[in-house]
Amino acid sequence: MPLTIINSFASWVLKQRIHQIELFLKYPNEVQEELLMDLVQSAKYTEIGRQYEFDSILSYNTFCNRVPISCYEEIQPMIERTRNGEQNLFWNTHIKWFAKSSGTTNAKSKFIPVSNEALEDCHYKGSKDLLCLYLNNNEDSELFLGKSLRLGGSSQIYENNNSYFGDLSAILIENMPIWAEFSSTPNSRISLMSHWESKIEAIINETKKENVTSFAGVPSWMLVLMNRMLEETGRGNLLEIWPNLEVYFHGGVSFEPYREQYKNILPKKDFKYYEIYNASEGFFAIQDLNYSDDLLLMLDYGIFYEFIPMTVFGTENQKAIRLADVELDKNYAIVITTNSGLWRYLIGDTVRFTSLNPFRIRVTGRTKHHINVFGEELMIENTDKALAEACKVTHSEIIDYTVAPIFMKDREKGAHEWMIEFKTPPQDIAQFRNILDESLQGINSDYEAKRHNNMTLNPLIINVARNNLFYDWLKDRDKLGGQHKVPRLSNSRDYLEQLLNMQIKVTA
Repeated sequence: MPLTIINSFASWVLKQRIHQIELFLKYPNEVQEELLMDLVQSAKYTEIGRQYEFDSILSYNTFCNRVPISCYEEIQPMIERTRNGEQNLFWNTHIKWFAKSSGTTNAKSKFIPVSNEALEDCHYKGSKDLLCLYLNNNEDSELFLGKSLRLGGSSQIYENNNSYFGDLSAILIENMPIWAEFSSTPNSRISLMSHWESKIEAIINETKKENVTSFAGVPSWMLVLMNRMLEETGRGNLLEIWPNLEVYFHGGVSFEPYREQYKNILPKKDFKYYEIYNASEGFFAIQDLNYSDDLLLMLDYGIFYEFIPMTVFGTENQKAIRLADVELDKNYAIVITTNSGLWRYLIGDTVRFTSLNPFRIRVTGRTKHHINVFGEELMIENTDKALAEACKVTHSEIIDYTVAPIFMKDREKGAHEWMIEFKTPPQDIAQFRNILDESLQGINSDYEAKRHNNMTLNPLIINVARNNLFYDWLKDRDKLGGQHKVPRLSNSRDYLEQLLNMQIKVTA
């Protein structure tokens, strides 16, 4: 069958989904309420369903008053029992897949249950909807005339007591539909290679001769691959290798600090960037418009959403609200109930709503990765945006960064200390620091108040990292590739001190 016919047919099939999406756009709250009741009814004869008497839950109010909000540590014993062979504990169908969390740099791994329903009705549905929304916005797309270059986690699938675990990307590749495998590169064997550096070489060798029309992966790691590809081929930009490139589907970390670098290696005016928001726990949101920074919250993936305002998060006044009650431009911690048996589960991410009709969001950070030592309420969204502005003005480029507080000592005021690794350093680091500081004040009024006349916070401090400092730090922790990332913000100095020590050891 000619590729043009395949492209037209695939586009037609995917766009049939638009009518279902329009349904939850029109009736978002009703779709969510019905979904919750379906989840409760499905699990009423499980151990957790009997514990909280799911058979008598007929409304959201009863559900939220009866079922507590939980974090991983609280549900871990039940997950371990399932990994050891018990079933029907928190979900009514057999669960054999567990996504080993790669979203944390802690030594302790998390094993997130992934049911067959979640694979089909959430993760794969999200992937198809991403293509559907993109094609709906770009009628002349020739996406399926070529292949999508995917960059997943460096992990194999491991078996234990007839259950299987690995990075989410590895689980998805292992269970991938034939149509998706046919349209992707590299092949599954290379995609699942566990040694990151060997994997990069293998990807380059396989894909440089393919007709790649799109690529998908985490911006920071994808940039490593793309720069290596340019070095290997001696080309000036990616379009010289793949002239038919038209879109990059990205997620995992903020794209903002890397935007200008991608523009340099993809010098095409109408090239598209589409962001997704997914995790081991589920597929949550998709950019649904060209040239937008907002993500459409997908409401029919078997996930019921609640939100805790960050103003009360972690306090005795903490209370979750449902989607119908959220407000614009406030930061919320996300609570999810899913078709994998996670009940009122805190995933650790924060978002704010940019639209209520339809419900669109931006990811603002992590509940544990922010700085609020001095009342400054600094979020990752703030630092990413300010850093991008400082890079733009000073014509510099970054590879990675982290920020930690300098605590008040004796009569000294506090401050923020940065570690930044540059790809292209600024000519004047003092100018860079001033622009960064001013941008942060313009973005965050709480930070501005604390910085006013050095009232509480002294000017920020920047450490320029040696080459490959963050790469080496992740490598030492066996965290190369995939969804692994350096924590951008922290209320403690643990990560920064580790990086400072590595910097000193090499430069001493």
